[in-house]
Amino acid sequence: MSKIRMDPVTLAILKGRLEQIADEMDATLFRSAFNPIIAEAHDASHGIYDAVTGDTLVQGKSGLPIFVGVMAFAVKAVINKVAREGGLQDGDVFIFNDPYEGGTHLSDFRLVKPIFRNGEVFCYLASVGHWHDVGGNVPGNYNPEATESFQEGMLIPPVKLFSAGILNNDIVDILSSNSRLPNSLYGDLNGQINALDLGHQRFKDLLDHYGEENIKTSLYLLKTRAEKMMRDHLSALPDGTVSVEDFLDNDGVNDTALKLAVDMTIRDQTLIFDFSRSSPACAGPVNISRSTTIAATYVALKHIFTDVPANAGVLQPVEFIIPEDSFLSVKAPKPVGGYTETILRLIDVLFQAFENIAPKRVNGCAYGTINALSIAGHRKNGSRWVMFSFFGGGHGGHPEGDGLNHGNAPISTATIPPLEILEAAYPVAFTQWALRPDSGGLGKHRGGLGAIYEIELLEENATAFLFGERGKFAPAGVVGGGAGAMNRFYYDSDEEDAKNKKKSPVLVSKMTGIKLVKGQRVRLETPGGGGYGDPQKRLQKFIDNDIDQGYVSGKRT
Repeated sequence: MSKIRMDPVTLAILKGRLEQIADEMDATLFRSAFNPIIAEAHDASHGIYDAVTGDTLVQGKSGLPIFVGVMAFAVKAVINKVAREGGLQDGDVFIFNDPYEGGTHLSDFRLVKPIFRNGEVFCYLASVGHWHDVGGNVPGNYNPEATESFQEGMLIPPVKLFSAGILNNDIVDILSSNSRLPNSLYGDLNGQINALDLGHQRFKDLLDHYGEENIKTSLYLLKTRAEKMMRDHLSALPDGTVSVEDFLDNDGVNDTALKLAVDMTIRDQTLIFDFSRSSPACAGPVNISRSTTIAATYVALKHIFTDVPANAGVLQPVEFIIPEDSFLSVKAPKPVGGYTETILRLIDVLFQAFENIAPKRVNGCAYGTINALSIAGHRKNGSRWVMFSFFGGGHGGHPEGDGLNHGNAPISTATIPPLEILEAAYPVAFTQWALRPDSGGLGKHRGGLGAIYEIELLEENATAFLFGERGKFAPAGVVGGGAGAMNRFYYDSDEEDAKNKKKSPVLVSKMTGIKLVKGQRVRLETPGGGGYGDPQKRLQKFIDNDIDQGYVSGKRT
């Protein structure tokens, strides 16, 4: 295989055509999804995967980066099922959301479809999308008090949604019956099916035009080139070991900080991540599976080495040591619904690990939480509504300039749903949606600002739920930069212990069952990003502009 060649023009064309297939699948789902989490925020992804190993070959550029690594495990779960049970046919489509078998959390549903050529599987196409509600104790499924996965939603193992092209309506009925929002679920499911159908047709056309051998060659070369590129990057860095740790506020059940630690070793063009010093599996839902840990590590590497492509070759020089009792490698039924908070901290830890060996490649830590906020209730006509959304914050300062104000999390290329969309869909009004002054970490390049969201209930009553982080441990700066401001959440309350009729969660960043009546508000102040470089080296013109724009008041609040 080492002697395989292809002229660079043809390879570039095929690379573009393959990526276009994944991009078109992304666009198809975004246009047809019913829920704003997919349609507006683009919390979904599509890709092409190896027929034998399940390795990522190509992924769409509009989907979530966190799915790059984890979807390979999802496809492998289907491959393993077929190896055990047989019965794979052209036209089959598998559906599942098992977070321990190539998943993330129960809200992310995967569809996997084999592409046959000459009677054999040539590759797999896969689609994943974040469904609005999949049951469980909390609308929107971010339950910070969950102690087992059964409290987070329905768990579906890999099963055939289509058999030889025939839809199994019983599966659809089961899924719909376990959601508070069955119409949304049905619409998102159909969007994913249509995306796979389009991808199948586009891939068939590509095979017809270029032939199987040319496509196989291009996929092999793209993967091997990615591996070489990653090894070249590692060879330019000094050998040695760096140790870093950061913390999660708590697990939502026990108010005890959780340590996420890494000992990172570079040796002989190989990168070793040892997470052995991290906390053991916890009672609450900030655990993650081994596959999710590996996927998050890939996202961090993609931020640091920005030119490496989105395929499995990048991880070939990378080794992982993740103890089985760690909260980074849990098995069922340990809860994993808040996986986003943990993978964001993992990315922060890796940014800090590379700080001293590759300072021109790292950013200050981003705001470090998606702040999953759900407000749910019933309208006057009795129909149920569930507003689930995530909210932005500041990104870290970087070697080239200040961090992004009010961006989305670094696990994502998604957007933050606009307030106009949320107000049109749900009985709420945003009384404030603004940048949060003084929230960015100081530095030669300032951390980006977090945001202030204040939401008023327009219906008679509702219940709110918050799943966040960074309420106790601020996003760190790098290369001498300062930390960003921490997360803050308040809600109106008439209870006797409320101070000025406002309360905050006992666990700072997590809470369920917040009772609201018409006119009451919740207020979320998100973290800013960490700064980059010595604040004393910041140019005066940038300081003056910060003050003029209201980014900085002169004192940190």
